[in-house]
Amino acid sequence: MTFDSITGHKQQKNILLRAIKSQRVAHAYLFEGPDGIGKRLMALAFASFLLCENGTSCGKCSACLKVDHSNHPDIHFLNAEGSALKIEQVRLLQQQLSLRPLEGNYKICLIDGAEHFTRGAANALLKTLEEPQPGTVIILLTNHPEKLLPTIRSRCQKLPFAPLPKQQMATILAQKLDLNDTEATVLAALSEGSFKKALGPNRELFLEKRCKLIQSLSALSSGSTIPIFSFAETLEAEKESLPDILDIFQAFYRDLLLLKHSQPEEKLVNLDLLDILHREDRSTTTASVLLKLNALESVRFHLQRNVNCRLALEVMLMRITAA
Repeated sequence: MTFDSITGHKQQKNILLRAIKSQRVAHAYLFEGPDGIGKRLMALAFASFLLCENGTSCGKCSACLKVDHSNHPDIHFLNAEGSALKIEQVRLLQQQLSLRPLEGNYKICLIDGAEHFTRGAANALLKTLEEPQPGTVIILLTNHPEKLLPTIRSRCQKLPFAPLPKQQMATILAQKLDLNDTEATVLAALSEGSFKKALGPNRELFLEKRCKLIQSLSALSSGSTIPIFSFAETLEAEKESLPDILDIFQAFYRDLLLLKHSQPEEKLVNLDLLDILHREDRSTTTASVLLKLNALESVRFHLQRNVNCRLALEVMLMRITAA
């Protein structure tokens, strides 16, 4: 993994390269930003540069190849066990970091999902951040930096990551997945700059199932209780994908608002569903669309609090059809 192989994030690359060239590599970094946009790849490229036998992140030497295969003895990975990063994991890491590097000049640790630290684990890590061993580099990756202890955040050099621009990502996806322009644009918009979403199982949801879901939603009418309950049952069966399905519905209603404000079609997400969008545009008001969006936000709120999923979806659909 090299910096050149990573698309975008030019500013982050330059910051890390300057730190290496000036020999001012920080002992701890906090890579923060949405999931799947390249934080882990950047961390691995940074580690490869620090450990490269040629000092260039050549991608060909023994050290670079070991980094690529996740078996370099001077890199340690810390991931959540279940839903938490535990104190026992941090204590083991402290033991590993207390030893001298075996092959390179650095001991590097990548902590993925740093927001999952238990209170005890976070406090234990804090001691390592306050008294780092020479040649130690700890890289914390997180989607939710606000969930970390302020004392941990303050002891790391922050490096924020943002999603790639939609058009740039669409171009990449079109090349990688052999998609037409419309498909690539839809996938780029709905994946929100996350290659993890775009290249994973979400691809089928966003490109194939999305059309059927929106058609089913648009076909519902106020008072049609049985179809509403049936569609709620269908959505409940997609429980793992439900947050992304709600994103699909939200993007559809966002497109409606853009149409109602006479925005150009190239700003829309669902470019392949223009017939449905224009039909809905003629039959709904701006106030109605806002009520539908409110129903979506409400169901998100309730699902995060573990209410009855089927009931929450039925209420959402009844509110949407009544709006």
